[in-house]
Amino acid sequence: MAESKASVTWQEDKAFMGVSPSGHNVQIDADKEKGASPMELILLGLGGCASYDVVAILQKSRQELVDVRCELTAQRAETVPAVYTDIHMHFVVTGQDIKDKQVEKAIHLSAEKYCSASRMLVQGGVNITHDFEIIVG
Repeated sequence: MAESKASVTWQEDKAFMGVSPSGHNVQIDADKEKGASPMELILLGLGGCASYDVVAILQKSRQELVDVRCELTAQRAETVPAVYTDIHMHFVVTGQDIKDKQVEKAIHLSAEKYCSASRMLVQGGVNITHDFEIIVG
């Protein structure tokens, strides 16, 4: 099993500095004044993980990508712990001659096989849905 090491150090008030296993600094702030909140980072992590997969799969299938954006909409429980209950991922894929079937397949493979963040959240009870649009450009 692979091991990862990270650290989070308190700075002031509700602000922390995270250091990722690869050595990158990430400003974290529960008040969202000096950085993203911990829950926002989970949402961004999911979007980043899935987007990476979708781009890699589409490139391997020789789709002529110009841009890929993942817009996430999330609902959280109203009681503590205020976990995500539902997340919708809308992929906007821009390029030339992009095939619907290829985008659909890439999103499915990411969700069902490759995206660790997605699999972890789904196993924790989060309902994650997906859709996409293709923009010719």
